[in-house]
Amino acid sequence: MKNRVIGIIPARYSSTRLPGKPLADIGGKPMIQRVYERSLMADIFLRVLVATDDARIVDAVRAFGGEAVMTSVDHPSGSDRIAEAAAGTDADIIVNIQGDEPFVSPTMMEEVVAPLLADPTLPMCTLMHEIPESSYGDPNVVKVVVNLKGEAMYFSRSLIPYPRKKEGHRVFEHVGIYAYRRDFLFAYTKMPPTPMERLESLEQLRVLENGYRLKVVPTNAPDYIPLSIDTIEDLEKARELVKTMGDTHA
Repeated sequence: MKNRVIGIIPARYSSTRLPGKPLADIGGKPMIQRVYERSLMADIFLRVLVATDDARIVDAVRAFGGEAVMTSVDHPSGSDRIAEAAAGTDADIIVNIQGDEPFVSPTMMEEVVAPLLADPTLPMCTLMHEIPESSYGDPNVVKVVVNLKGEAMYFSRSLIPYPRKKEGHRVFEHVGIYAYRRDFLFAYTKMPPTPMERLESLEQLRVLENGYRLKVVPTNAPDYIPLSIDTIEDLEKARELVKTMGDTHA
């Protein structure tokens, strides 16, 4: 039986540093529209929908012809929000697409789903990419190390692995796009927060602390621009990129 794959973009209106950022204008389009349109370019999805807690976002999505659903305002994370939205679908695999990355690549969405299609026992997959030394000490850049099977061993805001020997040292940043098998998504969101998850403030550590496999694939997307919009400075960078590149990429 063919797997039914859908993409869900969680979009919360409130934000400590940039309130209303899903609706922030980037080159004449709200950011959520740019994420949605990039997502639709992936051939794997039967549907793409926005899961939000605010009617203004629903209205904006429907205005450009997208699909949006209202979810609870009380969800502690994007995973909880997409689980509520996914419950109303018949999807077998759900991809959590970050709503604050307007330059996300459709290739990445196909990369994150491929391992679940190849291995029916795998519950979850995410992505990573190599970073320069200038990012090693940045706690906002989440690092990941994997085992010989390409499965996550740990995620941290600290530098991992520590370069005791410089030769061959490579550091990878976690890219926050996730593919979940349906049953695992619902089970995962029912698990209580775990000690390392709380300490690092990294939700994906809950998967590892509960003993589940989490595949991490190096992304080879040639058009990926790793820019998450968290501040007004990030927003200005995105606007400049759109001015420079036009809508061919964004």
